[in-house]
Amino acid sequence: MFSTWLSRWGLIPDGVAIVTHTSQLLPVTTINGGQKAILKITDDASERTGSGLMVWWDGEGAAKVLAHEEGALLLERATGTQSLADMSRAGQDEQACRIICHTARQLHVAPSALTPVLTPLEHWFRDLAPAAHIHGGIMLRCARAAKVLLSCPQDVAVLHGDLHHGNVLDFGQSGWLAIDPKGLIGERGFDYANIFTNPDLADPRFAVAIDSQRFTQRVSIVSEAAGLERERLLLWIAAWCGLSSAWFLQEGGNAEITLRVAELALTELASGSLQL
Repeated sequence: MFSTWLSRWGLIPDGVAIVTHTSQLLPVTTINGGQKAILKITDDASERTGSGLMVWWDGEGAAKVLAHEEGALLLERATGTQSLADMSRAGQDEQACRIICHTARQLHVAPSALTPVLTPLEHWFRDLAPAAHIHGGIMLRCARAAKVLLSCPQDVAVLHGDLHHGNVLDFGQSGWLAIDPKGLIGERGFDYANIFTNPDLADPRFAVAIDSQRFTQRVSIVSEAAGLERERLLLWIAAWCGLSSAWFLQEGGNAEITLRVAELALTELASGSLQL
């Protein structure tokens, strides 16, 4: 699987391959210059859309693409030692949130004729309404939040689509950069919602996202750092948590964290007299 690209791009394996449900990744080093990189191979449509977006960003807020062809991507590798998830769990959650917000601002370019083909946000949310009809309860309120937002989008921009603690990495002197975008287009507020379910989704043993006091603090931090209206941010959190829950439930997984964060967002909205 990797041999063709190792030969074509002059690469040496530099670690153990990682296999996900959409991609195969291999740490490598370039023969010329000894640069550490990641070789990613995928035939998944959304991953290929994201790869095209990485090329288009050209290192602005995202990891630099060193080489690319259809289905194959060579990225600079994060070699820094810091982790946003570790920061959040160690009492530095505000700093971690602000780093993600700063990264998002760099990525949120207004669409133009040169923008690659991206997935519209309303299409990304296509699974929420059917799931809400099946499961009812809080999912219906999340679906209503999504309907309100998608019916009148604001500040439309190129979106990462999966911007959270595990997808913004420490690249040393290059700073904090994003990886693994989904390649969406829509209201920029959506990209900040994923902060609020993490880092708990990666490791639920350490509760950060589902802590009610921390949630309220995060809303204030992110709305200020991102320049977002508090109520609209809460609506995006509820909408995103509904969609994420729908995906978990479709796969027979546990949506406990996402549903809990949705509840926190909807409670905050209700306290401001917005009932869904």
